[in-house]
Amino acid sequence: MFIRKRFLSWLLLPLLALSCLIAQAEPQGMARALHLLGYLGADYPATVADGQVIDSSEYEEQLEFQGVLQELVAALPERSGKDKLMQGVAELGENIRQRREGTLVAVQARQLAAALAETYQVSLVPRITPDPARAAPLYAQYCSACHGAEGAGDGPAGAGLQPPPSNLRDATRMDRLSLHDQFNTITLGVEGTGMTGYAAQLDERQRWDLASYVAGFSAAPGATGPSFSLAQLVGLTPEQVAAEQGAEAVAAFRAQRAQPPFPQRSAQQLIDSARDTLNQSLAEYRVGHRQEAYDLSVTAYLEGFELVEDALNNLDPEQRKATERVLLSYRQGLQDSLPLEAMEQRLEAAQDELVESAALLAGGGMSGSLTFLSSLLILLREGLEAILVLAAIVAYLRNTGQQQALRSVHAGWGLALLAGVATWALAAYVIDVSGAQRELLEGSTALFASVVLLWVGVWMHDRRHVASWQDYIQNSLVGGGGRLGFAVLAFFAIYRELFEVILFYQTLWLQAGPAGHGMVLAGAGCGLALLVALAWVILRGSRRLPLSLFFGINAALLCLLSVVFAGHGIAALQEAGVLDLHPVAFFELEWLGIHADALTLTAQALVVAVIAALYGRSWLAGRRRTVA
Repeated sequence: MFIRKRFLSWLLLPLLALSCLIAQAEPQGMARALHLLGYLGADYPATVADGQVIDSSEYEEQLEFQGVLQELVAALPERSGKDKLMQGVAELGENIRQRREGTLVAVQARQLAAALAETYQVSLVPRITPDPARAAPLYAQYCSACHGAEGAGDGPAGAGLQPPPSNLRDATRMDRLSLHDQFNTITLGVEGTGMTGYAAQLDERQRWDLASYVAGFSAAPGATGPSFSLAQLVGLTPEQVAAEQGAEAVAAFRAQRAQPPFPQRSAQQLIDSARDTLNQSLAEYRVGHRQEAYDLSVTAYLEGFELVEDALNNLDPEQRKATERVLLSYRQGLQDSLPLEAMEQRLEAAQDELVESAALLAGGGMSGSLTFLSSLLILLREGLEAILVLAAIVAYLRNTGQQQALRSVHAGWGLALLAGVATWALAAYVIDVSGAQRELLEGSTALFASVVLLWVGVWMHDRRHVASWQDYIQNSLVGGGGRLGFAVLAFFAIYRELFEVILFYQTLWLQAGPAGHGMVLAGAGCGLALLVALAWVILRGSRRLPLSLFFGINAALLCLLSVVFAGHGIAALQEAGVLDLHPVAFFELEWLGIHADALTLTAQALVVAVIAALYGRSWLAGRRRTVA
């Protein structure tokens, strides 16, 4: 929670004085100094106007905080520039005593904070771009009881608190706080108030996510204007931006710090980012911060290597697999709490593969034939499952004389096309979708599609006999229940693939360059023609099959795809870091969703067991009908 500062100084000062004695050069001491500078800059302007004190108790607190700040800075180790810092803190105190204008004191506090961070090499920028979407449940769990669901400071647990919970929608005050100030408040809390620190409950990434989420309460989403770097979004205040660049810029600044954009980087920059993040991960592991080390390893993969995975796959699929394997092995080592020496070896192996991948990508260009083949395979690889599902459904309905139900199927895949393009457009031009969000979307969609495929496959199997079909034909399919199931299946069969196909082609388009764009289009055209031809073969061939055999083949195909989708879905959630890795000695067939992992194999085995049980039930029912 953030509480409007009216500190109880008799509680705050002894605690801060104690921290001066024990913190010395510890990061906590510097964090508290930066924290106090942020609050002096945010809260002093409201205590003085035209040289007159507006609120004497708060003004006295400002003086006391400056004194504590002076002790904190004095306790820091000697560095070149420390004397200048001490002089600046003393001047800040003199300006407060002289009741100088709030703007002057706020600017001076900001300048001192920047100088302190530079002198002691304190990074104010988060290692992982904040993702406010991750923080929504955190805010509901830790903050909403006092600050209210909408951040207005009207939560039920805040009633009667003195001072009352902050109104996080108060743009005037929030504009005086940087994102780093808000992060510090979440980390350290505000002594003497109901605002406690959450360093023990939330890791660093979660606290940054929550800081960005809180900044959204005073922002207008979608505001346009200049773009800001992550360092600017974290270190500057909206008040500073407004003074330097004007109202339009500050609206864009508020919107961007509430939804920090994921940076657009070249392949080399992405791999460099992955390597740097892995080094940070091992550094956290050395000091015992295992959860943060794990989070950084996931980020290195999702926000670094995965974004060049498709480009690398076009050049050398084996190198892509080797690099992915060592990255996941490093992550697995963190999960298993391996000794530091073993983790250093795994990191070295991962770095070597990343260097080799970077060299391969830097070497360049794709030949015309490779560009054509890559484009062709993208569409065949990603579209094959979808076209098999659609062709099977359409053939099924035509062979059983249910042409009216085809409208539902066409509506389903038509809506999927629109939804897929819309999702890609939003991700590319409106909002920034992180790697974790992409994998989460792919994984959840695949698992849902697996359930629907299983249901429809077993449903077809149960009605493979003419008598069973004639009984059913008089009931739910004509009435609409079956049509809805087919429409849902058509939607998810297309939607699951389309968003990924667009991203793959976007990567290939950039990688091929202007000279290769024609080959990209030619490969896509040939791939589309092959998929259409495959659908035609299925539809034409199905007309010559006996109804019972046709139903059985279709049912088996859909059940098989259910197993494949289950494997793909679990693997995607593991890559996103939502599910843990459980590697086992087993073979891999990626196109069948088979991975050497106990969790994916268990999910697929569970689907197979359900299919077997349902098929067994159907067989027993058929035997009973035969006996009867």
